[in-house]
Formats: sequence, structure tokens, C-alpha cells
Amino acid sequence: MSHMAPQNEELKILCPVDCGNAPRKSILKSFNIAFAQKDMPFIADQITDDVQWNIVGSYPAIHGKNEFLEALTQKNISKTIELQITNIVTHGNTAATNGVIKLENDKSYAFCNIYVFSSASKQAKIKEITSYVIEVS
Repeated sequence: MSHMAPQNEELKILCPVDCGNAPRKSILKSFNIAFAQKDMPFIADQITDDVQWNIVGSYPAIHGKNEFLEALTQKNISKTIELQITNIVTHGNTAATNGVIKLENDKSYAFCNIYVFSSASKQAKIKEITSYVIEVS
């Protein structure tokens, strides 16, 4: 069962109700929303200075907070109009999210992001992301 979160009237958000029932799940839900909205201040606060972003099929990996934020800013993709988070799974210092984003240009992409945090503590920041993204109809 999904519900819509009213974070932004321009972005429709669908997420299972239990996605916010644990601190790390709540952070990842917010992180994915911030990613869709390109909320750089929130994203910057959630990643380590030496973060690494591996986008499977795209080389090389992105290293460091500044390069990460610059890559997000420079990506010429249409505005995200819908974010559907299917699952958020957490275990120790690792986590994963998957779902589908729909863009203003009518394209949709299925995604899966694997996260590694700097530690298992609730305050730990994201130190590595591996992204799998596939265009879907």
C-alpha cells in the first residue's frame, strides 16, 4: 500500500507507508526526494566529503562531495514529476532503495541505489552510492 507525501506540490511522491518507520529509512526517503528535487543543501548534509558515486554503465566513478554535487547540477535531465519508491531496505551500514522516476519529458526510469554509510550509527553519512538506472516505457 502506498501513500502520497505532500512535500512538494509539483512532485508526486509514492512510497510504502512503512518507509518512515526507522530512522535510516526516513533519511533515505528524504534523500531520494531531495535527489529528485535537486535539493543540494539537504544532499550535501547527508554525504561524506569523500563520497563515491558509481553509476553502473557510466565511467568513471564520481569522487568527493564537490564533484558529486556538480554532477547532479550539470545533469541535463528533465524535471522529475513523480517519484515512486518501491522499497527501502536497511541493514547495518548498508541500504538500498528502488523505484521509478517519471520526468516532465514523459520518460520513465527504473532505479536501484545501493548505499554504504560511514558507520552503522543513526547519524552516519552516506560514503558510497552505486546506482543502476534503466529507461522503461
